[in-house]
Amino acid sequence: MTDFSKYNVLVVDDVPLNLKLVTKMLTRFNFRIRTAANGLQALEAVREEIPDLILLDILMPVMDGFDMLKILRANPATEKVRVIILSALNSNEDVVKGFNLGANDFITKPIIMEKLVHSVDDQLQLSPRYNAE
Repeated sequence: MTDFSKYNVLVVDDVPLNLKLVTKMLTRFNFRIRTAANGLQALEAVREEIPDLILLDILMPVMDGFDMLKILRANPATEKVRVIILSALNSNEDVVKGFNLGANDFITKPIIMEKLVHSVDDQLQLSPRYNAE
């Protein structure tokens, strides 16, 4: 079993209830979790400490998830950070746009805990840090 306590996960969503829900889902697996309410706050959190994984909403004020993803992928220090989009947007166009901008997975809301945990585990196994240890 993977020791998830060594992983830093950043959850980005403007809805406090969503942050609480995702945090509760992942806390039972001992992840180190930080939260941000929009893309700009998330980028500040990334500057403080680059996370192993970002769970990213799309529709947020100040800076949306798509714009944040563009900035992450343009920066050599963060271009390989694993990103899973968690969004109520589920049109083919939104999903394709997310992947084209560099998302590693796309999960639609409402979030199913088992699907989230499976995707998080898969993405962490593909992360540079996992493979370096």
